Amino acid sequence: MQGLEPVSRKPRSSAEFADESDLLMAKTLFITGASSGIGAATARAAVEQGWNVALMARSADKLTSLAQDLGEKALPIVGDVTRMADLDQAVSDCIGKFGGIDAVFANAGRGLDKPGTVEGDLDDIRGMIELNITALVQTARATLPELKKTKGTLVLTGSSAGRQHIKGSIYGATKWFVHGYAGNMADEMREWGGRCAVVAPGMVDTPFFDNGAPDKLQPQDVAEAVIQAITAPQRAAIREIYLMPQN
Repeated sequence: MQGLEPVSRKPRSSAEFADESDLLMAKTLFITGASSGIGAATARAAVEQGWNVALMARSADKLTSLAQDLGEKALPIVGDVTRMADLDQAVSDCIGKFGGIDAVFANAGRGLDKPGTVEGDLDDIRGMIELNITALVQTARATLPELKKTKGTLVLTGSSAGRQHIKGSIYGATKWFVHGYAGNMADEMREWGGRCAVVAPGMVDTPFFDNGAPDKLQPQDVAEAVIQAITAPQRAAIREIYLMPQN
């Protein structure tokens, strides 16, 4: 074809081929809500354990910074988990980079500006339900075919609010869904050798709380629980890890 210049490619070194082989040999964790807090801490903990990590979130700047810190084992993917097309593309990008998915941490979620049923803004409530519930199901829908290939593990971010009744809490009700869905998925995935766990923390010192909570759980505490769930021997299905601060 006329008008096209020949492409000049630099020969790849043996070290570059070795690096690519290392990435394909390592297990891969796909994380949503990965740009900060629990998601970012889990990404760091996974890389320390030798895992590849695919990091999905809406914040391009935070994702890029985190991925730069983590190096070649991290793939930043900017996208919105409430959009099925974004999730499908993220899974495709992850497979293209790392070859497969061995575990998924469906971590994206949020609370409400005004938590009351009457006082809360309806659009805010709808947005939270879409993220905490619908996007969670979509994440499972997008990744389960890949997890089935690897007999992998799906981890969901629950909450102590999903294990107790909190007066008027719509956020807590969404976490009750997460806990119920995790149990249902655990039974489904068991049929083909997969596992599903819910990690349920109490108050964690993350941007979720405007004033912080430095004397409560830290993101790395929850990250360690996620790592425990995905690295347990295949014979052991950890279905729930419930974490509470001592103070």
